[in-house]
This record gives sequence, structure tokens and C-alpha cells, in this order.
Amino acid sequence: QVQLVESGGGLVQTGGSLRLSCAASGSIVSINVMGWFRQAPGKQRELVATIISGGSINYRDSVKGRFTISMDNDKNTVYLQMNSLKPEDTAVYYCYGNVKWYGSSRYSDYWGQGTQVTVSS
Repeated sequence: QVQLVESGGGLVQTGGSLRLSCAASGSIVSINVMGWFRQAPGKQRELVATIISGGSINYRDSVKGRFTISMDNDKNTVYLQMNSLKPEDTAVYYCYGNVKWYGSSRYSDYWGQGTQVTVSS
């Protein structure tokens, strides 16, 4: 089917930057949406940013102006450039994809395994 593999998490100081990557692989026919969610300890998973195949982008308010989502359609890879990181950005970041694969007639949701981002104060 489809696998999403993330990379790029780590530990950074306040004000620092990190770049997350997520590559979708498998028998992919089409990608509708890709994006990033995050989940901090004791909190619900929340949307960070999404990018739709037509190019429309959405960010949660708290990351606007600091995070940038982009996608390489040839590589089926989505990126999240995170600048001016704050301690409140600390969370496990999950890649999300709404993807159609060969053998399926519809789009389905897929998730990566998660990558830890820790911002120290």
C-alpha cells in the first residue's frame, strides 16, 4: 500500500531551526493532501500545516510566519521548515497523507511513525 517515513527531528534551542521531511512510498496513484500534525504529552494531536495537491496551504495560527510547508511532487515528499522554534513547539510530529494507491478506488489516510522535536529554553 503506502508508507510514510519521516526524518529530521531532534533537539534544538529556542530560536533555532529544524527541517522535517516525509517521503511517501508504495504503489501511489495520486496524492490529495499531505501535511504535518503534532502531539505534545498530555495533549491531543493537532494540525500544524497541510498542502493540497492544487497548491493550497493551511497553517495553524501559532506557527504562521515561522513554519513553511512545501512539497516535491516528483519525490512524493513533503517538508516542514521550522524557524524561530519555541519550547511550546515541542512535540512528536506526525506526517499525514491522503493518498490513492493502485488497487484502491478511493483516497485513504496514512500516518508516519512520528519524529520527536524538542525545543529547549
